Amino acid sequence: MPAVNSAMVPLGTPAPDFNLPGTDNKVYSLESFKDKKVLVVIFMCNHCPYVKAVLRRLINLQNDYAERSVQLVGINVNDIDKYPDDSPENMKILAEKKNLPFPYLFDATQDIARAYDAVCTPDIYVYGEERKLLYRGRVDDNWQHPDEITRHDLRDAIEAILTGQPVSDDQVSSMGCTIKWKE
Repeated sequence: MPAVNSAMVPLGTPAPDFNLPGTDNKVYSLESFKDKKVLVVIFMCNHCPYVKAVLRRLINLQNDYAERSVQLVGINVNDIDKYPDDSPENMKILAEKKNLPFPYLFDATQDIARAYDAVCTPDIYVYGEERKLLYRGRVDDNWQHPDEITRHDLRDAIEAILTGQPVSDDQVSSMGCTIKWKE
């Protein structure tokens, strides 16, 4: 699949609110995470090879930072008529199989993805306590070969926010499959 890069929304942009159902049958909004210092919103899906390649890293990030007031949330936005692998039923299967430690939500209308200006999977947005965008970009510098990673961009951004340091301006766009928009 040809890769596209994220739109690199301007830093400081407020997080758009959402009201979306999760694989756990709960409905989530920004308010659901009000007690978290860092909120990481990830547009993802089940079938994308780029997401599959980094999913374990995202799971590890959530597990590593769960006790430090960091919350990841995945949002699937793909057209399930054309991509049934991404259906809510299959999202539940993935969440259980991978033991996802973060909510995995479904944006059936695709309105939330448009509000965030998401274009690919994974597309990653990191917000501080004021829910202003502080980082948008890739997980790390080698999505294909985890043993060859030299930069942990997402982890470094989270750590900077938690320790009150500025997040690096050297932010590299995320790369992945295009979001599968409805016609």
